[in-house]
Amino acid sequence: MAIPFFFPRSRVPRFKVTLEYEGTRYSGWQVQKNARTVQGELQRALHAVLKSAEFELYGSGRTDAGVHALGQVAHLDASTVLAPEIIRMKVNDRLPPDINIIEVEKAAPTFHARHDATARSYLYQVSRRRTALGKRYVWWVGETLDTGLMRSAARSFEGMKDFRSFTDDDPEEKSTKVVIDEFRIEEADDLILFRVCGSHFLWKLVRRLVGVIVEAGRGRLRGEEVPRLFNSGTDIPAKLTAPPSGLFLEKVYYAGEQRRRELQPVLFITHER
Repeated sequence: MAIPFFFPRSRVPRFKVTLEYEGTRYSGWQVQKNARTVQGELQRALHAVLKSAEFELYGSGRTDAGVHALGQVAHLDASTVLAPEIIRMKVNDRLPPDINIIEVEKAAPTFHARHDATARSYLYQVSRRRTALGKRYVWWVGETLDTGLMRSAARSFEGMKDFRSFTDDDPEEKSTKVVIDEFRIEEADDLILFRVCGSHFLWKLVRRLVGVIVEAGRGRLRGEEVPRLFNSGTDIPAKLTAPPSGLFLEKVYYAGEQRRRELQPVLFITHER
């Protein structure tokens, strides 16, 4: 949801805003009526700092309720003489502690946070053990998982695929074809990390991909069964949807940016043996 402005666009500076947030207390990124959202909190803080309703804030994409972000991006059109770093500091002072602006920088007037994005990457964290400190940031799976089986299942999702059976988006209203160019699984002590990088993502897609792969890791879903899940009539991916707690929007990529290679946990979970 964008706030309309009533002044000539050519006179309005555009800023690129990069932020992080813990999504546990929020009903996702996008402004909603009668719900607390990340965009809503950011807009309230901007109103207080800019002393005006004359701005527009547009995110690179939505995140669902309970989903976190390490590098969400938005563009801000604001009639202000404040320098980018001053905007960052003043808005952060008005934000709740679970939302933080990492950087504000001047952008070209044509820059668009969503349309100019060339790729997006998500990180998902599965914990092999029950944790008292990390439950907001992981999905605890209390069964043995075979990472070899999971990596084999993940290969079925790479490339251009029609993911209509993995989303609640209506294929009659938008394309459900997505290019996934990286699906990586690594172990970090008691965590299993998943990175999914692609052109764009559909509603609940990453959580359903992870849910299916974890089911394969449990040995309950054979490798040859995974490709059959692209059949639009199946409801298996929906039944296996992973919880939002372990999911992070990791990074939004723009032209010329190098892909991140290292895969590191947000919360390191280990214990002495």
